[in-house]
Amino acid sequence: MPNIHELHDERKQLLLQCISGSRAYGLQTPQSDTDYKGIFVAPKKVFYGSHFTDQVANETNDIVYFEWKKFIDLLGKNNPTILELLATPDDCVLYKHPLIAGLRTEDFLSKLCCQTFAGYAQSQIKKARGLNKKISNPVEPERKVIPDFCYVIDGMQVVPLMQWLSDRNFKDTDCGLVKIPHMRDAYALFHNSQLENGFVKGVYSGADANDVLLSSIPKGIQPLSLMSFNKDAYSIHCKEYAQYWEWIEKRNENRYQSTVSHGKNYDAKNMMHTFRLLHMAEEIAREGKIFVRRSDREFLMNIREGKFEYEDLLVRAEEKVQLIEELFEKSKLPEDPDLEKLEELLVRVRDEYYLL
Repeated sequence: MPNIHELHDERKQLLLQCISGSRAYGLQTPQSDTDYKGIFVAPKKVFYGSHFTDQVANETNDIVYFEWKKFIDLLGKNNPTILELLATPDDCVLYKHPLIAGLRTEDFLSKLCCQTFAGYAQSQIKKARGLNKKISNPVEPERKVIPDFCYVIDGMQVVPLMQWLSDRNFKDTDCGLVKIPHMRDAYALFHNSQLENGFVKGVYSGADANDVLLSSIPKGIQPLSLMSFNKDAYSIHCKEYAQYWEWIEKRNENRYQSTVSHGKNYDAKNMMHTFRLLHMAEEIAREGKIFVRRSDREFLMNIREGKFEYEDLLVRAEEKVQLIEELFEKSKLPEDPDLEKLEELLVRVRDEYYLL
């Protein structure tokens, strides 16, 4: 199988090589990297053998090549990346094999694009909401523990367990719980001082615990109080804590600083590409064409520079999605790409390439 160097630098087995991403869209900035995408044909021996690979990329995934079969498969699904690759502006096409010189995106567009373009854009809106939440609601470095979600009846009021313990100079390790039947996450609360023989297990086993501990308490001993454990809230906290600090660990620091620098607390680059996809979906529905090089560059760059309010962009995006769905309903595009035509193309190009 050709490696990334053989494909990208030596153009072995290559059908197409293009500059992709922001430079193809015309949305690059002085800090933008140069991305590349292309198509290759696996050597005949590899294709029929056991070491076939349908995609080759470098470590950072800014250089990606799709094997011919995967390209055709994704084309049949109206995958945006593949359609954009096929519609790359001429000034970004570095190499094109004569076998695919006549391929046009217009021949493969269908109403599937409503889902693949606008649907994907909607997923990015959801992603933007999640990021906005992370930026606007940072999570403290120390994860909360089970007692932070426990509450105790104290006279005629309910107080946090930790306050109740502090008022009595108790430790949670010296307390024991017994489940109260027929009441969800409700427990009778005892203290070690009430027991002549035996001992309680404590409220919980430690920071990694998923639930409270239960103790064996002799009959006849009255509980000091009743306690409830908000288990649902604790589970949500643990999940959000893990997600937040995983995001902190893996986030692109330069992109994050760019996100917060404009003070709007959303990923402006992500939102820019969301609207690019929405506008492209509208163009496909109206004109039956894909325009990779963006004529709406000024508007998209204004989004990237944080010149819009986050909520305003969400309203605009939702309105645009509704419009796109209506346009595709009325569109004369086929429901799906012609899969038989794609199958013939797959076989013909491979056969002719192997004969060269």
